Amino acid sequence: MLAVNNLTISFGGRYLFDGICFNVNPEDRIGLIGRNGTGKSTLLKLIAGLEQPEEGTISKPNDFIVGYLPQEGIVISDKTVFDEAKSALGHILDLDRHIVKLTDEMSNRTDYDSSEYAKLIDRVHNANEQYQIIGGLTIEAQVEIVLLGLGFSRTDFYRNVTELSGGWQMRIELAKLLLRKPDLILLDEPTNHLDIDSIQWIENYLRIYPGAIIIVSHDRNFLNNVTNRTIEIASSQIFDMSVSYNEFMLIRDDQREHQLNAFLNQQKQIKETERFIERFRSKATLASRVQSRIKALDKVERIELEDVDNSGIDIRFPAPPRSSRLIAEAKGLSKSYGPKLILDRIDFSIEREEKIAFVGKNGEGKSTISRILAGLEGFNGELKLGSNVSIGYYAQHQAELLNGDDTVFDVIDRAATGDMRSKVRSLLGAFLFGGDSVYKKVRILSGGEKSRLALAKMLLQPVNFLILDEPTNHLDMVSKDILKKALLGFTGAIVIVSHDRDFLAGLTNKTILFHDKKIKEYMGDIYYFLDKHRVDSLSELETNKKTETGSKSAPQQGKDKLAREQQKVIQREENRLKKQVEICEDEITKLEQAIAALDKEFENPDFFLDLANSRLQQKKRIELTAKLESVMNDWTENHEKYDAFRIDNDLE
Repeated sequence: MLAVNNLTISFGGRYLFDGICFNVNPEDRIGLIGRNGTGKSTLLKLIAGLEQPEEGTISKPNDFIVGYLPQEGIVISDKTVFDEAKSALGHILDLDRHIVKLTDEMSNRTDYDSSEYAKLIDRVHNANEQYQIIGGLTIEAQVEIVLLGLGFSRTDFYRNVTELSGGWQMRIELAKLLLRKPDLILLDEPTNHLDIDSIQWIENYLRIYPGAIIIVSHDRNFLNNVTNRTIEIASSQIFDMSVSYNEFMLIRDDQREHQLNAFLNQQKQIKETERFIERFRSKATLASRVQSRIKALDKVERIELEDVDNSGIDIRFPAPPRSSRLIAEAKGLSKSYGPKLILDRIDFSIEREEKIAFVGKNGEGKSTISRILAGLEGFNGELKLGSNVSIGYYAQHQAELLNGDDTVFDVIDRAATGDMRSKVRSLLGAFLFGGDSVYKKVRILSGGEKSRLALAKMLLQPVNFLILDEPTNHLDMVSKDILKKALLGFTGAIVIVSHDRDFLAGLTNKTILFHDKKIKEYMGDIYYFLDKHRVDSLSELETNKKTETGSKSAPQQGKDKLAREQQKVIQREENRLKKQVEICEDEITKLEQAIAALDKEFENPDFFLDLANSRLQQKKRIELTAKLESVMNDWTENHEKYDAFRIDNDLE
């Protein structure tokens, strides 16, 4: 399909890629990973033809279509949402107009017996056949399915695109890309502007997509659920394996460990040889042996350790000041923007040390209530803060509010007070701004750098109530892990608006769902919340709620039918969970058998005579053992879900 050959490009005096090569095959789902600044977005732009490499080529068939969704920089139109999405199917619309033109021509002719008229009939017939083949009869349905899947309501279809926020405009661009169905889709952080519901929808869509996909994402779950191949950019080279993200990382860790052991062994041998040479260099009787060692040493192919970037955001939150047990309490709180009601008389409370996740579709009021809690929005009703509550607020778009003419150092230096003024450099270093990078202007920073800078600015003062609105957008996986670890150690209260399931997992102890201007509280983290309701997406939860509401006023026959349908849903879910357990058990059996077979080979002394093969088999055993441990963990998790489900539904 598409071939990348000896691609080389440098930036700022260093190589992003140096002679990299790989092919993209049909139905590949590639996760493109690497630390911020390694060139992932640049590689997508090169493949999309938006930039040119210094050396190397990217070759593809003439009729090969590449679709690219950038992180930002889309063109805003003045069409309605539906018409803008529909414009992606321009080839179908053009054919439709061509058919109308041919049909009009037929209706205006009377030479029914002429050969020209017969040819015109054939043209109309062929055009109509082609129109059906490429989906012309279902064009409206295609657009509707994709827009609804990405979180738009039918009432949104006829809104002007210019009325929508940047995040919703990006969703329209994603919808257009999916509707075009190119041979290769390039997605740069596609989940940044999606809620959990839409992420799960697009995961299902991409899994069955007929073309190839390359995804840049820092969402582990998204990569694991969609990809079947992983390419990591590191040290201007790539590491390419036909496995999903988690398995890739296990293998890479094993490779690094083997590389380190081989390096240490080689260094030991080199030092021993060098000591022999130095010790006996002057002895004439050993001259030939010394020269032999010198020649052997010159021929040694030195093992070079991979340059692994272990730096990260080392956040240590200051000890929060003591506050009252009750951090905040709302009663009958409502919020409207003009005639549009966002929140309708909601009640909730937040206590000291609670970690709460706000979830739900975009536009349901999660960010609005965050701003209200931070004192940045007006409201109707009652909201009471506890005594001695100090708030730290990180907004979804706060990074863009930084002054573009300031340097990185200026931003932190102006915000620092007291003892922190002497620690500005240390703080910036912890947020990966070292050396001359502290003098970079804010306007030239990447999205990830701006996010890190905004977080650093927020953390200069000790607080006991953190409000974080999408804090992980543009952070790489290492940075997210370190931020999460710091938040786990924070002893104050936290409210987090996030769609990142992996980030929320185990971090929060309460989940609040925003839906239809109301809220509903659930104890537990995001996965407990989803499992508790036996759904794969929040949209299914909404469907269940509507069904339950409708049944209250239905006749008894309707109630009985609903009960039967609910029983079928329970049975299907039990079977699905049981199947997951059985799949793990089958995989465990196969892995244990494969390991046992290798162990039997190792018992044969002649096996180690073939050094290359024995090393390969030992490496294979390590990989199988790691895979076995991973599958055992999956089996434990799936079995716990299965048992909990049976208990919850009285199936024991």
